[in-house]
Amino acid sequence: MLENHSHHHSHHHHVEGKNLLFSIVLNIVITVAQIIGGILSGSLALLSDALHNFSDVLSLVFSYAAHKLSRKKASVNQTFGYKRAELIAAFINAMTLIIVALFLIYGAIERFFNPQHIESGLVIWLSILGIVMNGLSVLLLKNDADKNLNMKSAYLHLFTDMLASIAVLIGGLLMKYLQWFWVDSVLTLVIAVYLIIVGFDLLKKSTQMLMLFTPIHLDINDIIEEVHKISGVNKLHHIHVWYLNEEELHLEAHLDCSDDIKMSEFNALLDKVEHVLFEKFHINHINIQPEYKKAEDSKDFIVQD
Repeated sequence: MLENHSHHHSHHHHVEGKNLLFSIVLNIVITVAQIIGGILSGSLALLSDALHNFSDVLSLVFSYAAHKLSRKKASVNQTFGYKRAELIAAFINAMTLIIVALFLIYGAIERFFNPQHIESGLVIWLSILGIVMNGLSVLLLKNDADKNLNMKSAYLHLFTDMLASIAVLIGGLLMKYLQWFWVDSVLTLVIAVYLIIVGFDLLKKSTQMLMLFTPIHLDINDIIEEVHKISGVNKLHHIHVWYLNEEELHLEAHLDCSDDIKMSEFNALLDKVEHVLFEKFHINHINIQPEYKKAEDSKDFIVQD
């Protein structure tokens, strides 16, 4: 069966893996310091922040590996290369955010009913360290996070770490000056709830892409309407639209032509279709199968193969 495949390449943001690598080093330092400090001070909030930071180290390492894999070239055995590696990393990172949050909730509830004296001075200084280092990591990844879901998953881990450190600092000050030791558990719960919220949103987005769902900002009916305006098009059908990764939006479909045209004439028609799909819907990978009165082929817009 004859098919025409085209690629439109728009300008893509180049994601810097070195920023992620630097963030990994910073988080290892924070994690070790907070584990030691949490044990010495008796602060669950500090230990929970350390646990979160440790999960971040693993997630950042995974994100970095996925980022490197995604740049590998395609081969006869991996015709798409490893372009979806970063989506898998984002999905796993989202899951770890939620799992860590559930552990934090359990620990906070247990400690709330059994409050303990906490060495607040150590908590304060280590939380300041966490704010500075996580804040630096957040600044490094902010630009990449706006363009890449994998980097966004890493960025969210670091951003919630920074918020957690701010919460721990507030808690440390309240414990030092007001002796409110119960606030340690409350802050842990707040951190955990926020982790679940951001983790679920990231999980939803990465799952939609991995499942090849039609992007939520696109309406198949709008695509059909625009393509059907083109002279020479009878019906666009058997349509699939999906993200391979965040840079590549694919469409494949069958195009039933109005007339029995030559291949060179179809090429001209295809150029018009590609132009509409790229300019109006930013679809940059288009695979069209031409047809003319092919009776045995389903003409439904969406066909379950």
